[in-house]
Amino acid sequence: MSHKILGPIAALLSAIVTRNLGMPLDAALTLATVVWVAWWWVSECIPLAMTALLPFILLPLIGVLSPNEAATALGDNIILLFMAAFMMAKAIEASGVHKRLALSLIAFIGPDSGRRIVIAFMCATAFLSMWISNTASVLALLPVALALADATDNKPFQKALLLGLAYSGSVGGIATLVGTPPNLIFASIYENISGQSFDFTRWLGIGIPMMVISIPLMAWYLTRNIQLSMPLQLPAQDQMSAYEKRVLMVFGMVVLLWVTRTTPLGGWTGLLGLPALNDATVALAGALAMFVIPSGQKQQPTLLDWSLAKDIPWGILLLFAGGICLAKGVMASGLGTLMGESLTILGEWPLWLLILILTLSVSFMTEFTSNTATATLLMPILAATAQAINQPIEILMIPAVIACSCAFCMPVATPPNSIVFASNRITIRDMARTGVVLNILLAFVTTAIVMVLV
Repeated sequence: MSHKILGPIAALLSAIVTRNLGMPLDAALTLATVVWVAWWWVSECIPLAMTALLPFILLPLIGVLSPNEAATALGDNIILLFMAAFMMAKAIEASGVHKRLALSLIAFIGPDSGRRIVIAFMCATAFLSMWISNTASVLALLPVALALADATDNKPFQKALLLGLAYSGSVGGIATLVGTPPNLIFASIYENISGQSFDFTRWLGIGIPMMVISIPLMAWYLTRNIQLSMPLQLPAQDQMSAYEKRVLMVFGMVVLLWVTRTTPLGGWTGLLGLPALNDATVALAGALAMFVIPSGQKQQPTLLDWSLAKDIPWGILLLFAGGICLAKGVMASGLGTLMGESLTILGEWPLWLLILILTLSVSFMTEFTSNTATATLLMPILAATAQAINQPIEILMIPAVIACSCAFCMPVATPPNSIVFASNRITIRDMARTGVVLNILLAFVTTAIVMVLV
């Protein structure tokens, strides 16, 4: 039977069973909605973005949210933040400045040993993935990685270089709020439940230590048996163009404004008496500036134009909105409270053990499911669970959302894994054997980071 049919059938059965067990009608119907959405997201029987429209239809239909309440999810400031960040990333990709920065970093670290080349590639990819999509970061550096791999017949070096490229693309996205969709899903659901914002600077305090610890640890494991007989040559670079310089200047200013918005001493918003401005406002201003500032090139008059901007992944924005709407329904119906109360037994476990098991479970779950969909489904449930065991809601949400970016075993787990696997230089066995160790290592790192910093 088609998954398209099984989704609503499973939803109907869950509503009947939970209602007969005494669950209130609103909560039972909301759970049925979650089951239907989850089934279609996991099976991917229709595009994920189209499945994300279900909460906008079903939650008003069952009376949990009004149509106006559901529609507010589309106007959430996190949606605007990621939309503007996507647009600026398009300008960065079009200018080529991201590839220049990566090659410069590799040259700085040094191409004179296999270990240093792998570490340099991982650092460069992670740095790019902090600001643009991990897919774009890995695609930009894959030709360089393949050229270097072809310059030697050292098989361990080739595998370490390509796997390091894929894995660091995922880990780099953890470092910033705009680095990967799950981070912003956490921020939006956190704000909707707690009423407080989780801004760019606050996330940096968690994401940067996670990246700084994880990249060297992963590089050490990947390069433990590497020894090159001679240095490799990096591709030559032309002089930096005006286009690259201007894109870098605008994006650098946006990042500076993000970081200093509220710190130190209240940041520039406090100094100027503009406390209502948020990270989305800054990102939108940066994207708009790129549409105005000339690029210095005839074929591309301004840093960003609509032909570039219209190609951002709009489906991800719909997926965000559907997740926010679903989270609103889970909390408004009382389902979140019920689920949290049913998991209060977890409060008897040591907190570090609970976080470790949660992190391991999510990272291996994400090997076969969309990390964005996984984060969307788990965030409201974990928030309710944390409330039920008298912990801050972020104590369970943050490790889970980090784990969504730490799936290293399967080619289908993340776009970087898929891209590197498609090069036909890595086997599934290579990726799985390395990935399972790194999944476990980073679960312990995540647990330590959360226990110390959150």
